[in-house]
Amino acid sequence: MKKIAFILLLAILTSVNGIAQEINWVTFQEALELQKKTPKKIMMDVYTNWCGPCKMLDRNTFQKKEVADYVNEHYYAVKFNGEGNESVNYKEKTFSNPNYNPANANRRNSAHDLARYLQISAYPTIVFFDDKGEVIAPIRGYQKPSQLELYLKMFKNDDHKNIKTQDEFNAYYKAFVSNFKD
Repeated sequence: MKKIAFILLLAILTSVNGIAQEINWVTFQEALELQKKTPKKIMMDVYTNWCGPCKMLDRNTFQKKEVADYVNEHYYAVKFNGEGNESVNYKEKTFSNPNYNPANANRRNSAHDLARYLQISAYPTIVFFDDKGEVIAPIRGYQKPSQLELYLKMFKNDDHKNIKTQDEFNAYYKAFVSNFKD
């Protein structure tokens, strides 16, 4: 009887802990339109289908409750395939991927023109935009929740505007207290 109760308790705890949180992802076009009605910054996850660290970012960071709640409250979240085939209008230009090969949809493909415009050179890259759609900064590589929290809060609060040197960023980084669990 004790074994059954223990197994049942373990199953409940595992299932509660395993519930994924959802970020409200929108397209870049939708985010830019939403900004016109309700100004918020944009967090764009630039990924590819073949990228292992991109999948880890989805699973280990974006599905954490603290991350999802914070992003949903303070940002418009965009998922953008850096080697995808969609057309995107940004800054009165249309960006596409003219060399896209459908046969390579899940392998390395041609870089999307928007990814080139944003100077994306690695995946994943999280690009932050201000509330007027201007690029703040791209953050390259996999980010654990506590690492991403620093950028989410720094850009949300416009603290980056007061950081002019690497030493000032290092001081900000050292003083930052993370509330997100990895």
